[in-house]
Amino acid sequence: MDINYDILYTFIIASSALAISPGPDNIFVLMQSMVNGKKYGLAVVGGLMSGCFVHTTLVAFGVSVLIQQSDTLFFIIKLFGAGYLFFLAFKVFKSDAAIQLSGETVEKKSFGQLYRQGFIMNVLNPKVSIFFLAFFPGFLFSEMMSSITQFYVLGTLFVIVGIIVFGLIAILAGAISEYLKKNAKIGVVLKWLQIIVFIGIGFFILFSEK
Repeated sequence: MDINYDILYTFIIASSALAISPGPDNIFVLMQSMVNGKKYGLAVVGGLMSGCFVHTTLVAFGVSVLIQQSDTLFFIIKLFGAGYLFFLAFKVFKSDAAIQLSGETVEKKSFGQLYRQGFIMNVLNPKVSIFFLAFFPGFLFSEMMSSITQFYVLGTLFVIVGIIVFGLIAILAGAISEYLKKNAKIGVVLKWLQIIVFIGIGFFILFSEK
């Protein structure tokens, strides 16, 4: 089977550059790791990367084309995605920053909750599907293999790169989380940074253009 490995290597390099570049997802992973610990940040990473397979499937079977062509569908998905993020920002706003960081009386989110949170953040962002639709077709690497199979190979490579890069972000952030939790002032800063990140991503989705 003919496979152009140069194209695959180029795709991996491009995916790595995109993952390393500052953006809503890796900032969210960083914040969760700093506040809750690296293992919880890794749960978010798992959710985000699982969501990538949903977008890969949409692209592979052409559903993303419908999103790109239908203004109504695009608008509805944007509303759900932005609304969910604004809800998360409100929950953080109502919480006590000092209690959140104490690790004693605070009711921490479970791995499953953070996994679902990362998954929903990714799946409800139509920009990811549109990005995949624009990004993946330029890296088809075989004339013999079906395009659907190639899309899944590219999606898997993209997820592997994301797990490595985002995982390192979570681990490095988690290493200093205990120090940050002991500093109440930093706790307040982290609380408001989370609110800003949630609201910022929400508005980014809400006012995004096709």
